[in-house]
Amino acid sequence: MSGKLYGVGLGPGDPSLMTMRAVEVIASADVVAYHSARHGRSIARSIAADQLRADHIEEPLVYPLTTETTDHPGGYQGAMDDFYAEASARLAAHLDAGRTVAVLAEGDPLFYGSYMHMHKRLAHRYETEVVPGVTSVSAAAARLGTPLAEGEEVLTVLPGTLPEEELAARLASTDAAVVMKLGRTFPKVRRAMESSGRLEAARYVERATMPGQRLARLAEVDEESVPYFSVAVLPSEVDAERPTSREQGEVVVVGTGPAGPRWLTPETRGALAAADDLVGYTTYLDRVPRRAGQTRHGSDNRVEAERAEFALDLARKGRRVAVVSGGDPGVFAMATAVLEVASAPEYADVPVRVLPGVTAANAAAARAGAPLGHDYATVSLSDRLKPWEVIAERLRAAAAADLVLALYNPGSQSRTWQVGKARELLLEHRAPDTPVVVARDVGGSGERVRIVQLADLDPATVDMRTILLVGSSQTQAVRRGDGEQIVWTPRRYPEA
Repeated sequence: MSGKLYGVGLGPGDPSLMTMRAVEVIASADVVAYHSARHGRSIARSIAADQLRADHIEEPLVYPLTTETTDHPGGYQGAMDDFYAEASARLAAHLDAGRTVAVLAEGDPLFYGSYMHMHKRLAHRYETEVVPGVTSVSAAAARLGTPLAEGEEVLTVLPGTLPEEELAARLASTDAAVVMKLGRTFPKVRRAMESSGRLEAARYVERATMPGQRLARLAEVDEESVPYFSVAVLPSEVDAERPTSREQGEVVVVGTGPAGPRWLTPETRGALAAADDLVGYTTYLDRVPRRAGQTRHGSDNRVEAERAEFALDLARKGRRVAVVSGGDPGVFAMATAVLEVASAPEYADVPVRVLPGVTAANAAAARAGAPLGHDYATVSLSDRLKPWEVIAERLRAAAAADLVLALYNPGSQSRTWQVGKARELLLEHRAPDTPVVVARDVGGSGERVRIVQLADLDPATVDMRTILLVGSSQTQAVRRGDGEQIVWTPRRYPEA
C-alpha cells in the first residue's frame, strides 16, 4: 500500500505561527523533505526543527543552482526541470514503499512555493493532503499593522521578476498590492513604484516574523541591503489621508472607453485611483468605481467649457483632478475642451495630461471584424458645433476619396434628419450594397451590432448611443460557416 504525501505550510518563519495540523503531520510522518540551496541550510527545516525526531528520514532537496548561470542544454529552466523530476522520483520511492512523506514549505505550499512542483508531479498518483500556512503577505501586513485590503478594494500580488513596464502598469491599476521576490529585483520594483505614482505609499518588510525583521518606507531602503525574503507592500487606501492641497496640482483627462471598467487601460485606472477629485458628465462618472477620500463633481453633458474651467481651478489649489470622458478623450470629447481653457494665461502653469482610451469606432470595428483595416475618416454628424454645410462637404470629400467612414453622433431626439441626408450624400459615391456597421451601446448591457447595406440604412434605428461604420468600395461583408457575418476592409488596394 502506498504512503501519503503531505505538503506542509510552515508559515512565514516564526515557529509559533505553524498550525496545529502542520505540527501533527510532521510528528506522524516517516519522511521529512525540504528544499535548500547548495550550502545545505534550509529555512524550512529551521522553522520545523523542534518538531523533527531522530528517527525521521530526512530528504534534503538541494537546488542545483539559484541565480547563477548553467551549461545545461536546456538552460536554467531545463536544469530546474531535471531537478524537480529527480526530486519527485526520490519522494515517489518512499511513497511506493508505504512511507508517509511530509514536504516542508515556508509560508503556504501552493503560494509561490517550491512544494507545488512536487505536487504537480505526484498528487495524481498518491493520496495527498495540503496543509495551508500563513503567507508572507499576511505576515507583512500584520507586522506593518495596517489593513491590506478593505471593502471592495482589489489586492494584487505580483512577482518582482515581471518586466518593469508590466509591474508599473499593474501597480498603477490596483488598489493595494504586494510585490514578492525582491532581492536583486528591488531596483526595478522601486522604479516601477515611482513611475506608477505609488512610491510614497509603499512599505518594505524584510524577514517578517523572523530574527532580523526590518520594516521601512520603501523609498528609504538601500537596494544593496535587500534579501530575497522581503516584500513591498501597498496597503489599503481606505483610511489613508489624502492631502487637502499640494504645492502643485494637475489635471489628467482620461477616457473610460465605450462602456464600463473592462475598457479602462491600466494607466487610466491608475490616474483615476490617484485623483483627489473626479470631474465629468454624470453618466461617465457612474462608470468609475467609488473610492474613499475622493470627491465627485458631476454635471450635464452640455457644459464642457465650464467643467474644464472648474477642473483647472481645483488643480490651481493643489488638487489632483481627473476629468472623465467617454471613449477616447481626444476624439469628439473632453480633451479639446480642457486644453482650450488651459491655453488661457491664468492656467498656463497648471500641468495637463491626456490619457488615451478605447474609441467607439475601434470598439465597434472589433465587434464587427476589421472594417477599419485600411484608410478611414472620422466625422461627427452633429451640427451643434459646426454647420451642416461643412459636414456635407467633408462627407462628399471622404466618399469621393473612397475612405471608410466612422460617423459619430449620428442622431438624437433633437437631430433626426442627419442620418438620412448623410446616406443620400454617400450613395452618390458608394454602391447601394456597401456594408454599414450599425453598432449601439458597444460594451454595454444593451449592445447590438448589425450589418446592413447602405441603401437599407434606417435613420429610425440610430440614436446618440450608436456609431456607424460605412465601408469603402473594397469593404467585404462575409458570412462564415457558423452563420456569423463579418466585415473587413482589405489592406491592399487593387491597383497596388
